[in-house]
Amino acid sequence: MKAPKTVFVCSECDYQSSKWLGKCPQCNAWNTFVEEMYASPAKVSAGSNSPTRAAASTPEQSRAVKFNEFEIPEYLRHSTGIGELDRVLGGGLVEGSVILLAGEPGIGKSTLLMQLCGQLGNSCKVLYASGEESKGQLKMRADRLEVNAEFLYVQTETNIAHILAEYDKIKPDIVIVDSIQTIYSDELTSTAGSVTQVRECSSLLINRAKTDGAAVLIVGHVNKEGGIAGPKVLEHMVDAVLYFEGDRRQPHRIVRAIKNRFGSTNEIGVFEMAEHGLEEVANPSAMLLEGRPTGVSGSCAVCIMEGTRPLIAEIQALVTPTVFPAPRRTANGIDYNRMCLLLAVLEKRLGLKFSTCDVYLNVIGGLRLDEPAVDAAACLAMISSLRDIPVPDDVIAFGEVGLSGEFRSVASIEQRVNEAFRLGFTKIALPKRAVLKNEETLKESGAEIIPLSGIYDAIRLLVQ
Repeated sequence: MKAPKTVFVCSECDYQSSKWLGKCPQCNAWNTFVEEMYASPAKVSAGSNSPTRAAASTPEQSRAVKFNEFEIPEYLRHSTGIGELDRVLGGGLVEGSVILLAGEPGIGKSTLLMQLCGQLGNSCKVLYASGEESKGQLKMRADRLEVNAEFLYVQTETNIAHILAEYDKIKPDIVIVDSIQTIYSDELTSTAGSVTQVRECSSLLINRAKTDGAAVLIVGHVNKEGGIAGPKVLEHMVDAVLYFEGDRRQPHRIVRAIKNRFGSTNEIGVFEMAEHGLEEVANPSAMLLEGRPTGVSGSCAVCIMEGTRPLIAEIQALVTPTVFPAPRRTANGIDYNRMCLLLAVLEKRLGLKFSTCDVYLNVIGGLRLDEPAVDAAACLAMISSLRDIPVPDDVIAFGEVGLSGEFRSVASIEQRVNEAFRLGFTKIALPKRAVLKNEETLKESGAEIIPLSGIYDAIRLLVQ
């Protein structure tokens, strides 16, 4: 018996090769080839599916239409009943949309989806297709979350053909597939979770969503690098990509939109894992500042913008002398290279000897701060720890630090100042240019505005 033929497929662009390659010649990605069973393409018969017959009988929805005749569609949204999730989605689930939810194992994806079923299952038909858990396991989770929806249908199946057969029978409004890496098609010889299986099964679900108007939620696993397992093209095929972030050892969870065709890609939803499932956090800033120490050096508050929502976060620094020739640098929640850049600026412009000390920088609450507005607070925290002088508890600082040590303005100054003053910060340190530009608006906030032209002015906050 002849052994089945295998090919190597690039997980980024689906390029196929007869042998393993370190670098993909099509997309130039490294170490992306995986071995799969080769499936010969189906032969096109001369029947109704031939190109000639298909051109003569083009469906009405596939015909070309003049651009001037287009109308803006009235997309109908289903509110999920979970306010934080609606915020991330842009108002709710859109009919005919396909959403990919990805996250690490055990982060709470299935818990969130079961709570979603409980909210929508009493007003919409929901088909929950689980390829990872049995009906008994799903029932135990539903009882724990107190989910008892009238129109919730559960199917424990991994064959895409059987799932679509139940779809045709039930005609659901919402379909949840948990997870796409466990679903397979009989028409393909590769195993479940392979690049080909994930791509083809996703294509069938997307085609059904666009044809019938059902909203489809697909759960995706992540690989050891933190990306979504499977072909990269999967993220391009869907309408929205949501990442479920957080530390499994901490109760806080964040749902972040990486891609969203029907809403903003900057919004986040904040949850807290409790005994009876995920609970919405209405005031994330107060949660992140809970337990903040007073009168301790190395701590500074900063206001960041996540979409349209301002959040107050706490940055902590620990600077300790070291006897080793190569001091240690550790950053958690802030880009490591950004921290090294700020340390170089402080050494060059202020003459502070961080080169003889270990530096540890941490963001409380498991947040990941990527915007430049955190530079000012990070510098203050590191200077405070080095000199062992506390930053005043009622002071908050935000602004970008340039290589010359100057402070540069950031966006959404008014929202940041109002949120900081609402949470009790009476002294707000801002870049001088931002103060001059928003002078009239900042006077109405009621807070004491401290203009900073550079890191030299920032030191004055520590010696007041």
